[in-house]
Amino acid sequence: MVIWLTGLPSAGKSTLAQAVAPRLRASGKRVEVLDGDVVRQHLSTGLGFSREDRDTNVARIAFVAHLLARNGVAVIVAAISPFREARDHARALIGDFVEVHVAPPLEECIRRDVKGLYARALAGEIPSFTGISDPYEEPLSPELRIDTSVVSVAHGTMRILSKLNELGYGDATQPP
Repeated sequence: MVIWLTGLPSAGKSTLAQAVAPRLRASGKRVEVLDGDVVRQHLSTGLGFSREDRDTNVARIAFVAHLLARNGVAVIVAAISPFREARDHARALIGDFVEVHVAPPLEECIRRDVKGLYARALAGEIPSFTGISDPYEEPLSPELRIDTSVVSVAHGTMRILSKLNELGYGDATQPP
């Protein structure tokens, strides 16, 4: 299966991915995390931030996730993936797709931003910044929505693992 964490920059996607991964490994699953920043650096070098380039980046992540998942790897994707249509294409390709909308308010994402990207975007220095000058299309019916401004990392992790169990992906909360 592929757990697809989507949300604004600084929403907590990577943090949740890194917390869920060891829990899945402890239950005997082979796990790979595909972080949007890392994938962009290694597989999508040269892509910009136009809608077409963002969709191409999501399509590349989806393809790699699909290959891993069909070979028995539990994949956790942590990527902004701002456009619904691109996420829908990823879901169609992958099949066993669990969409988790990591959804704190924009103000919380701005407060958490250690890279200063929101401040630069608000000052007009970064064009096409998701959530400020470029759209983020929230999922209409994700399998799970987590507001990380009110839910701790530990509680968010347990909610994801519980949802996986509920959806029939094994007992991800207990070691083998």
